Amino acid sequence: MRHAVKVEQTIQEWGNGLGVRITAPVAKAARLVRGVPVTVEVVDGGVLVRVAGRPKLTLAQKLKAFDPKLHGGEAMASGRVGAEVF
Repeated sequence: MRHAVKVEQTIQEWGNGLGVRITAPVAKAARLVRGVPVTVEVVDGGVLVRVAGRPKLTLAQKLKAFDPKLHGGEAMASGRVGAEVF
């Protein structure tokens, strides 16, 4: 069973809306990282924030994960089709 983490926060103005900062201990306990999509739902007695999927990768992360052996090579290995100039 995970250790419960509870902190008191204050709702603040954030641009044209309102926001609450998720502190590092809460984020760690909830396994939240930057880029994780969440849903925010109004429920009896409050607001529920729930993870809605996996984090979206940045371009740098996608390029780091690129493997030329797996993803590289010709898209069409059939040879010339038109008037290609080499």
